[in-house]
Amino acid sequence: MELFYSAHFQGNNCYLEGDEALHCTRVLRHKIGDTIYIMDGQGSLYECVLTEISRGEAKAEIINATPGWGAHSYNLTLAVCPTKNNERFEWFVEKAVELGVDRIVPLIGDHSERKVYKTDRAKRIALSAAKQSLKAAIPDIAEPVSVRDFIRSSANGLRMIAYCFDGERPRLSVKEALASATPAAPQGASGIITPGVQQDASEISTPGIMQEHGALPDITILIGPEGDFSPEEAALALEAGFLPIHLGPSRLRTETAALAAVTAVYLHFLQ
Repeated sequence: MELFYSAHFQGNNCYLEGDEALHCTRVLRHKIGDTIYIMDGQGSLYECVLTEISRGEAKAEIINATPGWGAHSYNLTLAVCPTKNNERFEWFVEKAVELGVDRIVPLIGDHSERKVYKTDRAKRIALSAAKQSLKAAIPDIAEPVSVRDFIRSSANGLRMIAYCFDGERPRLSVKEALASATPAAPQGASGIITPGVQQDASEISTPGIMQEHGALPDITILIGPEGDFSPEEAALALEAGFLPIHLGPSRLRTETAALAAVTAVYLHFLQ
């Protein structure tokens, strides 16, 4: 299945513009009358029929809409310090979107080697990865923020910080932390909504102390820069209620640690 993205909907029609229209009509050679699938970036998939093709634009009539298409049964925020090598961070963004993440927040920490990060390219990568992995929602790529500001403004839910702590503070593995606060999906259920099945993401049942009034569990994980978080940043996170965790005995690069955290959450909810 080939997915296209549109943010332009009007009545029972949606419009492909720019590169999306060119890819649909020039590269894939779709013609009037063809059935195509368009995602809105907010979680809904639309089965459409092409009705008009013009230079730089294509118009399609909506035949069927499926909300929550390709969604998962949790709300995951990864707050990660961008790496000195920008390609490594972009690789993380792509793979995290493929697995399942809702928000990526670039952090600027005391030990960050990269103090400035522009999000334009990461947003394009997130869009491409969402389409490739058959998801109708594009994760939010937030603007960079300092570690301290993010910690102070962080919401409730299961909040974790991956930090060495040098034996000063007992740490759970990320697997143990998830199991203690967010029980896995019940037997026979899946943490992923099956493509093509009309099911709203809000209808997925995930029991556990993180879930209130049917809401999806909120999970936040902090991953530091190459030089790790500073002791002051780590102390602030603990004071704010973040749970100290580890990702195993191996010493991981920043982007590898971040992807390992995403994978742990993905597999925890997968049945």
